[in-house]
Amino acid sequence: MFDYGQFRFASKQELFDKAIKYWNPDKTKFWQRAGIDLVIDRREGYFLYDMSGRRLIDLHLNGGTYNLGHRHRELVSTLKNALDHFDIGNHWFPSVARTALAESLVNISPGMAYAVFASGGAEAVDIALKSARYATRRRKIVSIIKSYHGHSGLSVATGDDRFTKIFLSDRPDEFVAVPFNDIDAMEQALKGNDVAALIMETIPATYGFPLPKEGYLKACRDLCTKHGTMYIADEVQTGLMRTGEMWGWQAYGVQPDIMVTAKGLSGGLYPISAALLNEKTGGWLHEDGAAHMSTTGGAELGCIVAHKVIEMLLRPEVKANVAAVTSFMHKAMAEMRARHADIFTGVRQKGVILGLEFGESGENAVAVSRALYENGVWAIFSSLDKRVLQWKPGVLLDSELCKEIMERFDAAMPRARELMAGKA
Repeated sequence: MFDYGQFRFASKQELFDKAIKYWNPDKTKFWQRAGIDLVIDRREGYFLYDMSGRRLIDLHLNGGTYNLGHRHRELVSTLKNALDHFDIGNHWFPSVARTALAESLVNISPGMAYAVFASGGAEAVDIALKSARYATRRRKIVSIIKSYHGHSGLSVATGDDRFTKIFLSDRPDEFVAVPFNDIDAMEQALKGNDVAALIMETIPATYGFPLPKEGYLKACRDLCTKHGTMYIADEVQTGLMRTGEMWGWQAYGVQPDIMVTAKGLSGGLYPISAALLNEKTGGWLHEDGAAHMSTTGGAELGCIVAHKVIEMLLRPEVKANVAAVTSFMHKAMAEMRARHADIFTGVRQKGVILGLEFGESGENAVAVSRALYENGVWAIFSSLDKRVLQWKPGVLLDSELCKEIMERFDAAMPRARELMAGKA
């Protein structure tokens, strides 16, 4: 019996049966077919524990949500203390928590003037797109082929066909996608002077973290300036020190008009996200501050946790640790490539953002994900390029855990070969 107080399950199989019946049939069955029977129970630091008690090192981090680890004791303490005084709050009125977090975010985001809060990344992207349309009085949005910016009304229309067509959200008259790293295609898309915004992840996560070519992001920024288009940097997975700088756009020396942050801003404890706007794109806040409202966006408990997240990330030792983990992973992955060159074919890295390539085509990273799972490491494949494994070390990893991770990676490669060859 697995007893959680308010609910209980007689067995893990009963949990799976009920997940299929009441929650998400396809997603539950997908993981069963993939040979991954994970049901997360206890979690602490960079460790997950299956409901059967098995320990896994978390290198998925739910897209960076657990950038600082699961249930970091400083963050847990911050939230517990906040509950003695705060709750969600009321979105209509000035708030001490929202104001303090907005000030902190603007202070660490050069060029930005206002923070508008939401409860998740997709909602924050919607705010960003609406703000760009307000500033330009244009409707068209340009994004990247194989991009992903969330699943809400506007954000989903910027994403891959997999996410748009099923809900009839593909709108080719308003939303245009161009190939990543193709500056000529970008110029073609923007030259009509009718595009409100270009939205891009600084390094596209769901596409497998392909790195921008030298000068590409700056060229995109210059084209936006030339054609009166707002540049939106989606920093949901590339921000909060993961590139070695607070924001990925800072690491590449590009100034956006709008940026979006989410996931790790919550500390993994209380949902919160934000769109950061410059003076031009934030003009609607002077004209009609109630033009966008969100009851739980900028919930005060989330603001207090996020304020602590920023405080922690600004500590010099955290940036130094990111540099150390970056260097370790660079060297270790080069060694692993040399040892397993027959299957491990490439590494994409910027800071602690890595995409590991396994072959030129196919879905080999699904097999690698399972092999790592069987060897005590959880790292997920890229949804839109399943030959690439997302490898996302936490910013607070210590040297001993880094070594253990790579030992387990090395031990998993023979099993990965078997699975790639179709041997279950």
